[in-house]
Amino acid sequence: MTFFSKIIGTGSYLPPKRVSNQELADQLAARGIETSDEWIVSRSGISARHYAEANVNSSDLGVEAAKRALEAAGLQANDIDLIILATSTPDFLGGFPSTACIVQNKLGITNGAAAVDVQAVCSGFIYAMAMADSMIKSGTHQKVLIIGAEVFSRILNFEDRTTCVLFGDGAGAIVMARSEEPGVLATKLHADGSQSHVLCVPGHVNGGVVAGSAFLYMDGQAVFKLAVTVLEKVANEALEIAGLTADQVDWLIPHQANIRIMQSTAKKLQLPMDKVVVTVDQHGNTSAASIPLALDAAIRDGRVKAGQIVMLEGVGGGFTWGAALVKM
Repeated sequence: MTFFSKIIGTGSYLPPKRVSNQELADQLAARGIETSDEWIVSRSGISARHYAEANVNSSDLGVEAAKRALEAAGLQANDIDLIILATSTPDFLGGFPSTACIVQNKLGITNGAAAVDVQAVCSGFIYAMAMADSMIKSGTHQKVLIIGAEVFSRILNFEDRTTCVLFGDGAGAIVMARSEEPGVLATKLHADGSQSHVLCVPGHVNGGVVAGSAFLYMDGQAVFKLAVTVLEKVANEALEIAGLTADQVDWLIPHQANIRIMQSTAKKLQLPMDKVVVTVDQHGNTSAASIPLALDAAIRDGRVKAGQIVMLEGVGGGFTWGAALVKM
């Protein structure tokens, strides 16, 4: 028997604390760091971001997004038989127990559903989708909850204006289920560990103490050059696998990192910007959460409709990148 996988529900959640560029500029000025709304917008397209309160973790954001995705799918929590959660900011040091297990407990899932975290930074959600697609098609699972959840504000160096203005907190989720007709048409994943130094948190724990830096480091110019190259290539690879062409894509939903990267990718794929879903202006770079946040926003406001072809793609530290071509 042939199995297919399909997205049957989406959800997202942003913590209530919204910080505009001007508010952030004022906070940085108090530290002696100069920036402005114009400087941030011109370089990234970002106007605001959301920060979680100190007692709120990735699992808490993920649970809220998951509840909305389950509601949209018309499912109860115990209908889920697998949770895959993508995050670079897990609840616990060392990443265990997994944030996926914490989410399972907070959702009240008691059926023994498998739960696992995926770490591919900003590409994590695409990696998780590809894994879920394979597991559903193999027949081992029927209903998979995929979550991207991040509290990146915890690892930002607010003395470095080139990075601290770019990132925010949030979560997005989808439910993928076994289907009689194809939903996920193609996935393609890549990594290049030789570029691990261009985007990383270069610290580690030794004897209970952080050795090195616990703050995010990014070589912005190197990341930009890599991103615009690999996003075009992986999109075309996914199209080739599915036997489709770029002009058949109704919507491009890329990782929401930087508007200039998104514009460059669209141009290379010969897609107009009115076919690109952009939410980075409202929440900044939320890493693994950014793609499902944008997808959920576009579904709920009516842009993305059933039957349309959507290209999802991400790129992040590792260096990792990937794409998923989906029929909604």
